[in-house]
Amino acid sequence: MNINGFDLAMPDTDICKSALDLARETSPPFLYNHLLRSYAFGHGVGQAGSSTYDHEMLFLGAIFHDLGLVERFIGNGRFEIDGADAAAEFLSTRGYSDAKIAVVWDAIALHTTLDIPQRKSPEIALVQLGAGVDVGAVSRDLLSPAVIDQILEAYPRLGFKQAILDTLADVIRRKPMTGMTNLMGDVGHACVDGFHIPSFCDIVHGAKFAE
Repeated sequence: MNINGFDLAMPDTDICKSALDLARETSPPFLYNHLLRSYAFGHGVGQAGSSTYDHEMLFLGAIFHDLGLVERFIGNGRFEIDGADAAAEFLSTRGYSDAKIAVVWDAIALHTTLDIPQRKSPEIALVQLGAGVDVGAVSRDLLSPAVIDQILEAYPRLGFKQAILDTLADVIRRKPMTGMTNLMGDVGHACVDGFHIPSFCDIVHGAKFAE
């Protein structure tokens, strides 16, 4: 797909095709389109800023960044870590290099963490920026309106706002303590009846030490 000078085509490699198949197989349509938009937005931001990065690793990080929200890969940890671990296992069994797996792992594990991805490799930064644009956490002004319109036409939102909040709420309802000090705690407080987890201040005050 070429949009106003931006080449937003997916990398045509076997590993990317396999990753796309897994995402399509395991993700509901609203989430699948979010993954594709996240890649397209991230890639577009990278091109607009004339960044140098590995398109394949960016694609893999974006297409796998929410694996921890789909039933097959929900584990006991934070959804970002569950997804990063699942992606690493997928890539390792297909002979992907350890060095590249480490970048993809970081891109997924850190995509909800503010500031840190922007201090790491461009692939890690762009996964966060792409996903961030789609959820509204990053300004869409990083991309031209024409590029955004074309991406939305290719990958419609399909009621994304409420659907992603419902999905996040379902996950945090199962394992509330993974919402400590991250955005899932916000989702739990806003979307899950009776939700409670200790704050960091609660933890410090409850430490079993005499003052």
